[in-house]
Amino acid sequence: MPQRATIESIPQAFRMLKQMRAQEIEWGEDYRRAGALALKGVLERGMAARVDRHLEEMAERGCADRRNGSYGRWLMTELGEIELRVPRTRRYSALGVVRAYAQRASHIDHMILACFVLGLSTRKVAVALQPVLGRRISPGTVSQVAKLLDGAVAAFHRRPLKDHYPVLMLDGVVLARKTGLGALRRPVLVALGLHPDGKKEVLDYRLATAESATQWELFLTDLYRRGLEGKTLEMICTDGGRGLLAALPTVYPNVAVQRCWAHKIRNLLDRVKKVDQPAVKKALHNIMNASNLHKARSQARRLAQRWSVAYPNVVNSLRTDLDDLLSCFRYPTLEQRKAVRTTNAIERRFREV
Repeated sequence: MPQRATIESIPQAFRMLKQMRAQEIEWGEDYRRAGALALKGVLERGMAARVDRHLEEMAERGCADRRNGSYGRWLMTELGEIELRVPRTRRYSALGVVRAYAQRASHIDHMILACFVLGLSTRKVAVALQPVLGRRISPGTVSQVAKLLDGAVAAFHRRPLKDHYPVLMLDGVVLARKTGLGALRRPVLVALGLHPDGKKEVLDYRLATAESATQWELFLTDLYRRGLEGKTLEMICTDGGRGLLAALPTVYPNVAVQRCWAHKIRNLLDRVKKVDQPAVKKALHNIMNASNLHKARSQARRLAQRWSVAYPNVVNSLRTDLDDLLSCFRYPTLEQRKAVRTTNAIERRFREV
């Protein structure tokens, strides 16, 4: 089952969301609807708790009061318009919770997004929601809110997907999860789609046991079942892992594969002496940044002639993967090729988490 990554601090969550907006990374509109439902639940639970506390205080003072139903109020937030049921008694209305929220609306909206998109731990959720509820939060309330957010995350992973992406990016990012016995390193399989206008959208992610062909096939099959059939796919950019490359033909056959240049360059330079790395790196960049496919292949031949004796394994590895590395040259401009030739957009987001 998909699980959430855990971030370390609330300011870090805000920085991540700010970077996502600046770099036009989207998580799809469904997360906003799920976030709005989470916010609705948080506010209504807070109002219910206020009414309970009011009745307890009235009973302690020997004053008569009782519940008197509820009434509706619409609240406009950055997550969309929310209809709330405001509970009341004969003498008291819990609308103060909503007023307290309104004073910090932008802060809380962003926090709900952070909780939903990035997956805060229970302890961080407690800190995040204290301004909403206006008091210290009991473990029971935290548990209820955590379950609510878990449901929103589950809805994100189940939502239908549109099939209009020309480019799909796939990568496995290894994250460290804290446990009672120390850090546990596990891969997260990530799918990111490029819209026709160039905007990026994280389609889904899944914590896996390994980056094996079986795990990737399960992940890709789920994307396909939810609507991402690949009818408009022109290219799939991958990190080059063997498991992913083995799984792709099963789910998305006949779609051109673009090997990630960032992964390939790092892999090749690891086999080169430090003194030669700048020259080899420049030769690889000359291939990657060539003005057209013909010149890219010419630069590859030049690299092979220069380094085949000193580093035959590097040259052979480049030759083996060259066609897949040059798939991006189906696009005429360097700007278009830069957008599709690496999976860096995935790595940046998830490694920062």
